[in-house]
Amino acid sequence: MAINQILIPVALGFLPAIAWLIFFSLEDRMHPEPKKMILKVFLVGIISALAAAAIQIIIQDTAFTYYGIRDTDKISFIIFATIEELVKFAAVYLTIKGSKYLDEPVDFMIYMITAALGFAAIENSLFLSQKSSEIVLEIMVLRAVGATLLHALASGFVGFYWSRRKIVIGLLMAAVLHSGFNYLILKFNEAPVYATAILIFASFFLFYDFDIIKEGDE
Repeated sequence: MAINQILIPVALGFLPAIAWLIFFSLEDRMHPEPKKMILKVFLVGIISALAAAAIQIIIQDTAFTYYGIRDTDKISFIIFATIEELVKFAAVYLTIKGSKYLDEPVDFMIYMITAALGFAAIENSLFLSQKSSEIVLEIMVLRAVGATLLHALASGFVGFYWSRRKIVIGLLMAAVLHSGFNYLILKFNEAPVYATAILIFASFFLFYDFDIIKEGDE
């Protein structure tokens, strides 16, 4: 395999994740987190994506086969989304719990979003590596406003409710948003506008949560 067939998908996969990371970091510009912690959590997000994929494969080969569940069944979307949200949260929890840098409520949201974007970056790269070079740029743009933003929003809700000691609510919201988006993408493959509309709607709530949490920090 030519080196460009590896580097191009990786670069295009990471580009939207890094762009969104810079965008969301502006929500914490008054007291920004140390770059070393942001990098650490971003890398943890990458590792969590690989862990989630491994768990999903195991479940597919065992429980799905045993119960006759297909990848296109509604329950599969819920299961896969829940696994990803739980793994992302567990990875961040183990990384930053007790850290001296976790000193403001907004930090929970920033770190969760950072890990989510690391998760999305490697997911994008692996997805793009399987596509032909002629359409890889088009797909990258679609994933930038689709799957990449989805991960950030879902984990942002987890971070908000984690800061308020209501993590179960946050995980439920993230799983519902995540599974609903994936289902709509499959159902309306030719019209992803429906799934994108959900993300736009959810983003208003997330930024409202940012406003609430930052008011509490003042």
